[in-house]
Amino acid sequence: MSKSPSVHNGIGQPVPRREDLRLIQGQGCFSNDFYLSGQAHAYFIRSPHAHAEIVSIDASAALELEGVIAVLTGKDVEADGLKSLPHRPVLGHHADVKLTNTDGSEKFVSPHLPLPPDRARFVGEAVAVVVAETVEIAKDAAELVTIEYEALPAVTGTLAAAAPDAPRVWDEHANVALDAQLGDAEATHAAFARAAHVTSIRTWIQRLTGVPMEPRAAAASYDPKTQRYTLFAGSGNVVRQKRELAHILGIEEPMVRVVARDVGGNFGTRNAFYPEFAMIAWASRRIGRPVHWNCERQEAFLSDYQGRDLYVDAEIALDKDGKFLALRGSNLSNVGAHTVSFVPLTKGIGLMSSVYDIPSAHFRGRAVNSNTPSTNSYRSAGRPEAMFVMERLIDMAAREHGFDRVELRRRNLIQPDRFPYANPLGLTYDSGAYPHTMERALELGKWQTFAERRAEARQRGRHRGIAVANYVEITSGMPRERAEVTIQPGGTVEVVIGTLSSGQGHETSFAQLITEWFNVPIEQVRIITGDTDIVPAGGGSQSGRSMRLAGIVIGKASEALLARSKRIAAHLLELDNHEEAKAVRFENGRFTATCSGSGSDGASKSFDIFDIAAAATNPDSTLPDDLRGPLAAVSDETVQVAGYPFGSHVCEVEVDADTGTVELIDYIAVDDVGQAINPLILHGQAHGGIAQGVGQALHERCYYEDGSGQLLSGSFMDYQIPRASDLPDFITEISETPSPTNPLGVRAGGEGGTTPALGCVINAIVDALAEFGVTHIDMPATPERVWQAIQDARQQNNASPAGANQ
Repeated sequence: MSKSPSVHNGIGQPVPRREDLRLIQGQGCFSNDFYLSGQAHAYFIRSPHAHAEIVSIDASAALELEGVIAVLTGKDVEADGLKSLPHRPVLGHHADVKLTNTDGSEKFVSPHLPLPPDRARFVGEAVAVVVAETVEIAKDAAELVTIEYEALPAVTGTLAAAAPDAPRVWDEHANVALDAQLGDAEATHAAFARAAHVTSIRTWIQRLTGVPMEPRAAAASYDPKTQRYTLFAGSGNVVRQKRELAHILGIEEPMVRVVARDVGGNFGTRNAFYPEFAMIAWASRRIGRPVHWNCERQEAFLSDYQGRDLYVDAEIALDKDGKFLALRGSNLSNVGAHTVSFVPLTKGIGLMSSVYDIPSAHFRGRAVNSNTPSTNSYRSAGRPEAMFVMERLIDMAAREHGFDRVELRRRNLIQPDRFPYANPLGLTYDSGAYPHTMERALELGKWQTFAERRAEARQRGRHRGIAVANYVEITSGMPRERAEVTIQPGGTVEVVIGTLSSGQGHETSFAQLITEWFNVPIEQVRIITGDTDIVPAGGGSQSGRSMRLAGIVIGKASEALLARSKRIAAHLLELDNHEEAKAVRFENGRFTATCSGSGSDGASKSFDIFDIAAAATNPDSTLPDDLRGPLAAVSDETVQVAGYPFGSHVCEVEVDADTGTVELIDYIAVDDVGQAINPLILHGQAHGGIAQGVGQALHERCYYEDGSGQLLSGSFMDYQIPRASDLPDFITEISETPSPTNPLGVRAGGEGGTTPALGCVINAIVDALAEFGVTHIDMPATPERVWQAIQDARQQNNASPAGANQ
């Protein structure tokens, strides 16, 4: 669709988020805000063991406590015939690489009953639920429930879980749930055989938890008259929640309604179904009352789906001039106790070659079960891991073999005239301007004058480092999306759409599309989401799909409405024949014509879109039957073509060698999002994404004790996330190279901030410590780890900063 020059809040404009005013005024409606009349309260009893047989559960004492309504266990779940959570570890998007077991066997997808009847498989797994009049009574009753466990051997580490003799998480299958090969092994082997240089890395991209601002919460009710369940719970996709809850309960989908209003953060942690949601819906039927549950932060640390946790062993081959010849390695993904998702593994392994022209590659990809919470897609699933490995390999190769690290990248970047570009691991990139974004990031990061800043820092006893990191990611996700656009005669445009915001500003950016195309004030656009009685289909918010697919379905519905509106306008303008009707124009929000109908002054008339809607719904209208009725259109599309956002980041740090403390001095990001719908929101998304990447690079890690499987980072006292004082003022710039995969040219902008940040920060730290002989630091680069790396390098190289080459 063409862009109207008169629109001030349309596509490309930095419109402040409309939703923020009500949110800062406390007028939001989050999951814990739902109150159902007569509701009881649930509290979950969680396993203290990483792996244990549940020998018996005695709830008799708890049930005698006044106010206790029920204590439900896995045996009750089993007796009532509830089904396992229907996890779909692979989303099935055609654009994603397909991993299948090399031996031809099926991937192992573990069962996942809402409460286990036989065995707990990670610390924090819910094994029983108490339902009482108040939360306080439920907690007291939980203390009275006696559970006898028989502890079993447990394994939490990624490499340890993959060992042939590791304790099995599931008796019926070895821990390795997926073992696949990707790429051309023969060509890759031949390239390595003729290489002049080879650089390798072994690293673990550590496990994180998402800690969204709003912990999980839910309320559920069962209506015995209609036999219908209603679940109120924030998530990434109410349509998916409805489908999966119906499956678990063994009922038809129309018997379930799921409602979500505001969602206080997601990052992927809310996209898959959780057992607690099924339990409170089922409990509501059991006790004949609504049931409410609120996840406390400590519970969230124990039981939320987590992210990352990938062990990588990789190497890159170069010729004597630094041209990349091949890439190979092994990626091992720890999926936890239940197989919720293989997506981080599949998305990451397909992008291991990144933005570089590498003729051949071969990777082994494995997923392994362990006695830990399940991992799921977490912001830019799999892509930050892949970019971290590639960017570290390049800096390491430059240092080992005497190349300039920037020139090495320049020499190997995929050039703009090579698109569409088939990478060696099965993905075809749509378009790109990779050299441009890197050069712009280097310019904004003042790369050429860094030596002066390093020397100045050294005068102060600090060690300064700088790094550049390039990236590409893939936006695919659930391929189906639906939008229904209705023009109300009263002066509003309603858009019902399946994707759901968890803070990305959809109420604003989606409305900007309507403002652009219909030339109506943004205040007159209403975005409706989050209720499966209104929203029958849609893929939710994940993998950067929301704006890309929303633009397609809202666009097609809008085109259909404008086409019908022109036909209605032709009748209102009294245009007598087909040729005259073709003269109807829609400009500056008005329908007009260049000719007039017989005996009328049609040329002097004009109508806006609301006039057209009023005419269409006017019972006294003389319009033909096919033009009468509500002015509405639906677009329901399944889009199997991905988009590929890309960009370049530059990071500058200072390190105090005496304490190992790292200070982030500057951070510059140039992210190509295709067409920018709302630059203001995109800059905010970049800021948040960078903060999450920096958090992983410097601070965050889920620590599980070997053997016991106890979580040692179960609160914010032990799990550090970045604070505002830890971060500089970011410099972010939007690059716009339209994607050819959708009419708007949108790529996506929600995950680019995170994707290269891991490699960029660690490369900058290693650059700062190069004078000590430090060649690599695993994440998180805590002060202790940085300090120890300096001591180890000094001891190994017998080096000291006083004699180092600065």
